[in-house]
Order: sequence, then C-alpha cells, then structure tokens
Amino acid sequence: MIRPAVKLSAALLALVLSAPMGMAAPLDGEQLTKTELSTAQATAAAELALEALKDRDGGELHGALADAVRASVSKAKVQKRLNELTSIRRTRVVGVAPGYNTTTVDAVVVTADGDQPLLMVLDEDGKLLAWKWSQQVQPIEATALEFVRYLADERWVLARTKLSLQLQEELSPADLERKWSKLNRVSGGFRKVKDAVIASQGGDQQLVLVAVAFGKATSNLFVIFDNQGRIINVDISRDFV
Repeated sequence: MIRPAVKLSAALLALVLSAPMGMAAPLDGEQLTKTELSTAQATAAAELALEALKDRDGGELHGALADAVRASVSKAKVQKRLNELTSIRRTRVVGVAPGYNTTTVDAVVVTADGDQPLLMVLDEDGKLLAWKWSQQVQPIEATALEFVRYLADERWVLARTKLSLQLQEELSPADLERKWSKLNRVSGGFRKVKDAVIASQGGDQQLVLVAVAFGKATSNLFVIFDNQGRIINVDISRDFV
C-alpha cells in the first residue's frame, strides 16, 4: 500500500491489513498468490450469507462478516438494513471468481419485483467483506469506479485528479502509470471493471472495493475515502516503484 497521506483509523486499517489485495502484487519473477478458498467453499459461504439475507436474520449475517467488518458494525445496524429489504423468495449463486486473497461472488436474489443481481466479496476464510445490489451505485462507489476506469484507459492525469491534494503530492501521473502497468502485466492483462462495493461507510474514513477482472484473477482494489468523498489512499504496493 502507498504510505498514507493521512493516518488510517484503527478499524479501517485492520480491515485493509486483514485482506491485502488488489495492487499489492509480488515483485517481478514471483508467482501471484490466489486465494486458497476453493470455489465450493466460496459457494457454500455465499449460500449461508444469502440464506441469512432471505430470512432477514441480522445475527446470522453479522456472524458471517469478516472480523474487522463485524467489529465496525453492530448487529442492530445489520438488522436495520435487512428489515428495509423487499421480501426475498429465493436466491442462487451464479458466479465465483477467485482473486488475490479474496473471492468475488455474483448471485441473484428473486423478489416479487423480479431478479436482483447481488455482488459479494469474501475473504480467505469465506467471511463477508462487503455486499451490495449490483444495480445500485452510491457516490463514492461511482468515484472509485471512475478512478479505476481512468487507470484502465491509461488516462493517468485524469485518474490523479480523483485523488486528494495530499495524495496527489505523493503520486504523479508517471507513478500511476508505472504501478498500474506492472499490476496489469503480472495479473495477465486487464479485462474489465466489474463493480464497486462499500465495505465501510459513515465514519471519518470510508472503504470501497473495486472488483477488476484480469486474465489470471479478479482482484478487489481498495480505495479509501475521507468523509468528504475524496480519495485519500489506494492499495498500490510500494513494490511497484
């Protein structure tokens, strides 16, 4: 990760360190390490979370969260979110994409209003880092998506404008080009930006995971915001010098 322009909160730092991923890739000549979570294990973990979602069981879903996420959100808050959902008839997992220390799961939730696509991100232990309805995009998710798409399009100057002024002092357009190009190379080539999902929100610092499909894996890039919606950190490794 880049040396942060501002100090990360303890909770957010714990979450980032608990699942290092995305641009924190190995040096040249090393093998990329994918998650050890198997497709079957990821599917089973996702199905448990989906069942809790269907039953509106806040306690069960809270228990399915990754440790750092669970520590940052109460059961009551999880239950409140579930109580706001439309009644769910059934669910199914439709895709599992292993990445670097994470797994991205695509699911479909069937309600009276029809099929609703759902995105979930699991850690190495099959615990839930984040989930969202794929058709809904919040402002910081849109900013994170735009930032990563600029990187993918090699529009380094525009990508840099999405960073806070402090972070811009640490990262030049050339730095972004060098780091993204190496990630792209060792990951088997960029394919597409899938989606973004908020893992932590509402505090002084907020975390968005951006799912990016490469040739060798789907990587979830960490993009960290302040409470004003400005990018203050991204998980580009110091190894990419």
